[in-house]
Amino acid sequence: MTLRIEVDDLSRPEIHALLSEHLANMYELSPPEHVFALDLSKLKAPDITFWTVWDDEQLLGCGALKELSAEHGEIKSMRTPARLRGRGAGRAVLARIIETARQRGYRRLSLETGTHPAFGPAQQLYRSAGFQESGPFANYKADPHSLFMALALA
Repeated sequence: MTLRIEVDDLSRPEIHALLSEHLANMYELSPPEHVFALDLSKLKAPDITFWTVWDDEQLLGCGALKELSAEHGEIKSMRTPARLRGRGAGRAVLARIIETARQRGYRRLSLETGTHPAFGPAQQLYRSAGFQESGPFANYKADPHSLFMALALA
């Protein structure tokens, strides 16, 4: 299997379906006021770069990088379809996001993920890439449903 990672314009139906799965799952696992996943229109913002991961024509995952400042980025919308997990797509897109953040000169890369046990694999992936628990950043506030993590890039 050869993974292909590409910057995506969010126009293909496969991506719409994956993002719908992502949002539905986030609302299943967290109270609505604690869901910070972005919908399709918000992911098209100019301060967000969105990637997809493919095996030939099969969509294996996605992830995004939001610029918070000239030195700080946020990981958004990391998702692999439930039926296609374990193929390395999450790790591959995370590596691409980290590489891009370094190229842009960011000193810090942050993320917010959930605390429900279902978020355990994502938390483990982030820890394996060097992320450590941190406090809230940007406009987030501490709450029991969010885990904040950061990676120092400098």
